Amino acid sequence: MPLRITLKPHERLIINGAAIRNGDRAADFLIETQCRFLRESEIIRESEADTAGKRLCVTLQVIYLADNPAEVEDLLVRQSTEILKAMPSSAPYLLAIQDEIAARQYHRALKRGRDLVAHERALLDRLAAAGDAA
Repeated sequence: MPLRITLKPHERLIINGAAIRNGDRAADFLIETQCRFLRESEIIRESEADTAGKRLCVTLQVIYLADNPAEVEDLLVRQSTEILKAMPSSAPYLLAIQDEIAARQYHRALKRGRDLVAHERALLDRLAAAGDAA
């Protein structure tokens, strides 16, 4: 079954490593074969990766789009270890990511990475609120 993607004007899409930018109007694409793709709204750029969780997501994006993801998995393990040391409550998120990687479900691992970023953001917000209250 084909997957329909609607791109907004000037929105970007990466398909198997090729960067595509839409024109002035919205456009529909039908993807009829198996491929790796990311919409612009799903991408975290390295310059935007200002937390450990976001940097891990950048690594997951590379793994997802890579022809040989095993080359980058060592970096993922190192990043996960550092996150776990600094934020023990991240363990369930990191385990879910690792389970998806082991099953070669790289897009789902990327989704779990976004869950980790949301958890990290919530913790940072709570710390900021506690600091403001003090």
